[in-house]
Amino acid sequence: MSALPILQWSSMSADARRAALRRPAQSDAEQLTASVKRIVDDVRARGDEAVLDYTRRFDCPTIDTLDVPPEEFAWAESQLNETQRAALHRAIANVSRFHVAQLADPIRIETSPGVVCERHFRAIDAVGLYVPAGVAPLPSAAIMLAVPARIAGCTTRILCTPPRKDGKADPAVLVAARLCGVDRVFKVGGAQAIAAMAYGTQTIPKVDKVFGPGNSWVTAAKLLVSNDPDGAALDLPAGPSEVLVIADESARATFVAADLLAQAEHSADAQVVLVTTSTRLAQDTIEELERQMQRLGRESTLRESIQHSRIIAVESLEQAFEVSNDYAPEHLIVQVGNARAWLPKIRNAGSVFLGAWTPESMGDYCSGTNHVLPTYGFARAYSGLSMTDFMRRMTVQELTDDGLRDLGPTAITIAELEGLDAHANAVQVRLDHLDGADRA
Repeated sequence: MSALPILQWSSMSADARRAALRRPAQSDAEQLTASVKRIVDDVRARGDEAVLDYTRRFDCPTIDTLDVPPEEFAWAESQLNETQRAALHRAIANVSRFHVAQLADPIRIETSPGVVCERHFRAIDAVGLYVPAGVAPLPSAAIMLAVPARIAGCTTRILCTPPRKDGKADPAVLVAARLCGVDRVFKVGGAQAIAAMAYGTQTIPKVDKVFGPGNSWVTAAKLLVSNDPDGAALDLPAGPSEVLVIADESARATFVAADLLAQAEHSADAQVVLVTTSTRLAQDTIEELERQMQRLGRESTLRESIQHSRIIAVESLEQAFEVSNDYAPEHLIVQVGNARAWLPKIRNAGSVFLGAWTPESMGDYCSGTNHVLPTYGFARAYSGLSMTDFMRRMTVQELTDDGLRDLGPTAITIAELEGLDAHANAVQVRLDHLDGADRA
């Protein structure tokens, strides 16, 4: 690995700082969008036939059916040992516990005498869950998507995941899906899976909203169908995975390097950033990256990803958190003394990991938080996946006759300010009726 430069933040110009925090560019974005649109349009027009054609081309040449039959679920169970099943059970229990706690009671408040306003929650009727399996199968993604969908009470819950070369879905993904209450799984991946769920095919039902991480093709397809009234909403904008680590002189270089590599192995366009007050730690981390990469299985992906990583030296932890908030990372790891004390300084991050004993991997798998998070700087305005994403918030209002008498003139005045006399009339005819009833 060529030596990574240590960027001195305080001596950098504004343009150099912006360049240092820039994500890897998505190459040929226009061509990608055009290609994805062709796939989406084809699936919309030909349904199952198109989906099978793309699945044979990209994943399994011999596949002939899209749905996972009962015998394949049984086969999947037989492929996992007791330790593996227990790990899935424990992860599901923790994720369920954290997400159940997010459920909110309805709100009811009397804003004026005789005027009641309420907010109620309703589950989204039909949701489509996408679990990628390109670089690696992700049963953890099945858990993160299916658990809140089940707790919310979404009536239709389907899952799409690419098949292996032998035509079967990954067994761990199937077991995790069934443990979370999803037994309708389809062996299809990529943009064609998103299109199939958004518009429906002869086999795959149409859903109202699609969820889940994926590569640039999946992300482009989600954005495309979400802009079509006949398509499906998307959960949140996402791109390649990323992590930013803030570390001081108390941090262990072995831990920091391991955390950086854990995200770098996702893909060649993943980005990892270290912001530190210690030049010595930065140098030690560079050496550790090389040592640890040599013994890890995805070394080629790691080396490609690390080439566009960043190591930034700052003068203070206050400055480190300013850099982090500007970057708005998907994952933020805080390895400094008394890490919790710095939590109020964090404004923009998808998920935060405090202290030396909290590797990001725990959030990916089993701590309980959701690992579907905004990337590419979208953490400035978007939150990670939660129960609210699987539910709609519906407001209700109810007025008594006295409430209308009291508040109605306010509505009439504002309607007249806007020049909308039909709005005013809808209130006035009722007030006239009440006035006539009072005189009678």
